[in-house]
Amino acid sequence: GNGHPDPNLTYAHDLVEACGLNGKGEKLDGVTDVPDMGAAADGDADRNMILGKQFFVTPSDSVAVIAANAEQCIPFFRDHGGLKAIARSMPTSAAADLVAKKMGTSIFQVPTGWKFFGNLMDSSVLGGEEYNPLICGEESFGTGSNHIREKDGIWAVLCWMSIVAHRNKDKAAGEDLVSIEKIVEEHWTTFGRNYYSRYDYENVEKEKATAMMASLTERIKSGLSGTELLPGYILGDCDEFEYHDPVDKSVSSNQGWRFNFTDGSRFVFRLSGTGSVGATIRLYLEKYESDPSKISQPTADALADLVKAALEFSKIEEFTGRDAPTVIT
Repeated sequence: GNGHPDPNLTYAHDLVEACGLNGKGEKLDGVTDVPDMGAAADGDADRNMILGKQFFVTPSDSVAVIAANAEQCIPFFRDHGGLKAIARSMPTSAAADLVAKKMGTSIFQVPTGWKFFGNLMDSSVLGGEEYNPLICGEESFGTGSNHIREKDGIWAVLCWMSIVAHRNKDKAAGEDLVSIEKIVEEHWTTFGRNYYSRYDYENVEKEKATAMMASLTERIKSGLSGTELLPGYILGDCDEFEYHDPVDKSVSSNQGWRFNFTDGSRFVFRLSGTGSVGATIRLYLEKYESDPSKISQPTADALADLVKAALEFSKIEEFTGRDAPTVIT
């Protein structure tokens, strides 16, 4: 009680420390009696965070792992004809896309906001294709399915408990369990790893934030394809995300600034909360790694060059006066 409602590494620090991690999700040395699983939710339990023994499961990975194990481990999907679709918000990593491709299920990339998932749930009722049962999620710690028209943190925790129980069903009492860390690492070995992080710059002066975003828009219009920001980081497609809803045919424009690199990496900027008390600039960073020998790097190390490229390209310190984000997740 009396804590910040967001279930993340920064604000759920007591649980994070109890699970043997620091605020960056890194393992603490010399800790004992660490639980096999930890979970947190916000005040109304719609958002969730999953932790293993000295291991943090990113929200993007959580959605992907649940989807990959849905039919085998979770009765809801098995009993309703199998998983038919996966949907994620645009800033969420493409880890779920890799699962959808291998499983042969539909994949949707939608703007931030649960109503877009709700439209997909209603598709067959409105005469369109049946996408249920589906799994949907956002990088902001929201996970859900069509059993309810909102994100459901308790459901996500139960999904993970079902996966862990299934993977350990043949274990004898006292035998070491297949850990959450092992489950995620095996997932990365199969699908590759999407290194991912989000930087939040909170309470930025509205004028400074909008000036920075206007600069990004102008640079996109000028044509950036082929630009090398750092050695090995060559820009491919860059745009402001626009979503054409396949169900109600609505169009949602200006949903974020996307900068995609030719190697599959990307960074994304979004602006929110442009009221009188200030705005929040969110920077999302993602790098895909398929080499099994390189999937166990610390996230900060794997993303270091991409972070440098994004900060220098956007001139965020020059525009906002901030030399560091408020929160990193």
